[in-house]
Amino acid sequence: MKNIVGIGLLILMLVSTWYFLINGVDGRLIFYSSLILTLFLVIIGFNIFLENRDPIQTITWLVIFCAFPFIGFIFYFLFGRNFRKERIFRKKYFLDKQTFVKISGEAGYNERIKEMGENPQQLINLANRLGNSPVSFTTETRVLRNGEETFSNIIEELKKARHHIHLEYYIVRDDRIGGLLKDILIQKVKEGVKVRFLYDAVGSWKLARSYIDELKNAGAEMVAFGPLHLPLLNNKFNFRNHRKIIVIDGSVGFIGGLNIGDEYLGQVQKFGSWRDTHLIIKGEAVRTLQLIFLQDWYYSTNNSFLSDEYLMAGLPNHHVHGGVQLIGGGPDSEWTIIKSIFFKMITSAEKSVWIASPYFVPDDDILQALKVAALSGLDVRLLVPKNPDKRIVFHASRTYFPELLASGVRIFQYNEGFMHSKIIIVDDQLASIGTTNIDMRSFHLNFEVNAFLYRTESTQQLVNDYMEDIKVSNEVEIDEFSKRHLGLKLLESTCRLLSPLL
Repeated sequence: MKNIVGIGLLILMLVSTWYFLINGVDGRLIFYSSLILTLFLVIIGFNIFLENRDPIQTITWLVIFCAFPFIGFIFYFLFGRNFRKERIFRKKYFLDKQTFVKISGEAGYNERIKEMGENPQQLINLANRLGNSPVSFTTETRVLRNGEETFSNIIEELKKARHHIHLEYYIVRDDRIGGLLKDILIQKVKEGVKVRFLYDAVGSWKLARSYIDELKNAGAEMVAFGPLHLPLLNNKFNFRNHRKIIVIDGSVGFIGGLNIGDEYLGQVQKFGSWRDTHLIIKGEAVRTLQLIFLQDWYYSTNNSFLSDEYLMAGLPNHHVHGGVQLIGGGPDSEWTIIKSIFFKMITSAEKSVWIASPYFVPDDDILQALKVAALSGLDVRLLVPKNPDKRIVFHASRTYFPELLASGVRIFQYNEGFMHSKIIIVDDQLASIGTTNIDMRSFHLNFEVNAFLYRTESTQQLVNDYMEDIKVSNEVEIDEFSKRHLGLKLLESTCRLLSPLL
């Protein structure tokens, strides 16, 4: 029904616009157009009501329809349609689940989990059950704390590739670093390496066609995830692939916060210095990262490569300190996987919860968990950017500060450029690093991927890096923050009203 409504209203808008251009404003046409628009909005509102969304989200949409009917309609068809997302991605979900449940841990797997202690064991079991992915005790990781470290390591590993290179990114830009990576990929294709590149159609909408054609003409496979033809009528427009994945020869992987673009190297004046966190992974857990890519590739192309040459390459047989677990989440999941794991991390903390997120628009569950943790006497910290890159999200996030500060959460604003890291650290022992922000979109709409680290050396590195970031940040004081002028508070509250839709 919703597609019919969309097509009908789109035709109405086109006919009305054409009529106004030819004949000028006509009172009767305005009356009938308004009547039809109202009817369509009533139908949409009724469908939203039957979807049993969160009550606040439902009310927000209804208020927008009443106050700004035409703009509200456009905004809804771009960002608000659920379309029973479990139906849209049901095929993908069951294929992913059937594939992931075949993975098993190495010998002594259960014994190693028990050695981690009660809280990590519960978290591992939850992540395994929701994400169908075991923890690995034979995986090496290293934290990369900026664009220079990240891209220098990516380039080094790409040049070593012998069999295949798989890339999956939300944003790809045709700039200096994008061009350098493109040239390396073309060279590797000439050497006989298979290159598959999956990019998000919305995140990379500015990517030049010539960039794509050069890679394709060289022999690389480059595919758009969720391509859009008529955005207003496309029921998948709102569900985007936010993952950043590289897998090289099945034995080396990269995930984290950095897309492909010069701004992630701090070379765009608008953002200045860019603080981000990425992770290089070597060993068994790369197999899970490979599976996530291959399933996304299959969903986008109907081509499957689930064979030993992609899933069993370069797996070590020696144990390392701590465990690593790769989890993918998205609108195809039966549960809100990564959000549920975050919630468990916060509620099971015994000493501290440290979070870094460039976009902080939590839902009620995460917000309440953070406040209760702080009220219980835990050291709860939130690190956010001082300067915005997305103003609506930035202003919306600040409306959560007063209640967090009142409960004892310490909030720090990063001063040296833009902070884009997506980190959670619990009790200095458990950590998450990946693509997931603490916001509604990451929890419910985007395809994301995170690495969960259990008492690894990289966990300690994240702790050290977090402390260094705090040194170049300003702590938000509740008395000073409450003195914001009324106009700013009104702007923030307006953006907060849209937070269920962000």
